[in-house]
Amino acid sequence: MIETLLLTAARVFTFQQQRLLTNASGFFFERDERLFLVTSRHVMINEPSEHFPDRIEIELHIDPDNMARSSGFSIPLYRDGKSIWREGLDAAGAVDVAVIEIERAALPETTVYRAFSPHHLLGSFDQVAVGTSLLVVGFPLGFHDTLHHMPVVRHAVVASSFGLRFQGEGYFLTDARTHRGTSGAPVVMRVSERAPMQGDLPWILLGVHSAVLDVGTRDLKIDEVLGLNCAWYADILLTLTER
Repeated sequence: MIETLLLTAARVFTFQQQRLLTNASGFFFERDERLFLVTSRHVMINEPSEHFPDRIEIELHIDPDNMARSSGFSIPLYRDGKSIWREGLDAAGAVDVAVIEIERAALPETTVYRAFSPHHLLGSFDQVAVGTSLLVVGFPLGFHDTLHHMPVVRHAVVASSFGLRFQGEGYFLTDARTHRGTSGAPVVMRVSERAPMQGDLPWILLGVHSAVLDVGTRDLKIDEVLGLNCAWYADILLTLTER
C-alpha cells in the first residue's frame, strides 16, 4: 500500500541540450482535465545564477504492479524560441512558482501518479494556525528511494502568520530542515477528516517550497542558519492554470 501523497511528487532534472544541470522537485496539479507539472520558477530559469535550461525531465512510475520500474519523460521549455511555462506576478513582483502543461496523451498509458486539484486548495473559511504541522514532499539533494523512485518527506511547521504576505511578499514561512533539490516541492497539511472532495488524497495543498530564508546580518562563523523557508501560497495555481 503506497501513500498517495508520495505519488504526487516528481523528481525534476534540468538540461541544456544533453548536459545535465540541476535536479529539483515538482508535483502534479490537474484542472479541467488538463495536467500540469508545478515547480519553482527558478528551476525553469534563474538569471542571477545564469541557469538557462532548454528542457526538463521527470521520472515517472510506469508499472502499477512494480514500482521499481520507471521511465524518464522529457518536456521542452521553449517552442519557436518562446518559453512555454507559465509564471506569475503580484504586487511585490515575480512569484517563484511555475507550471508547465503536460500532454496526457504523450504519457505512457500505465503511468502511476496522483495530482492535486483546486479541491485541495485551502477554502475561504479554513484557518491555519501558526505552529500547524506540515509536510514537505521532495528530493533534497536528489535523495530518494532509488529502488522505488519515491520522494521523502520532511516535517515542517507554519512559522509566520498564515494568510499574511510575509514582509509584503506572496509567501509564508515554514520551519523545516530543507536542502537544495527541494525547490518546487508541495507543502501540505493533512485534513482532519477524510473529505469527499479530496478523494484518496486527504491533504490540503498550502504552498510551494521555494528556498531557505537567510539573514544578511548573520555571522557565518558564529550564527547557525535560521532553518526558515519561503513557501509561496498555492492559490497562485488558480491563476497560472486558467485557460
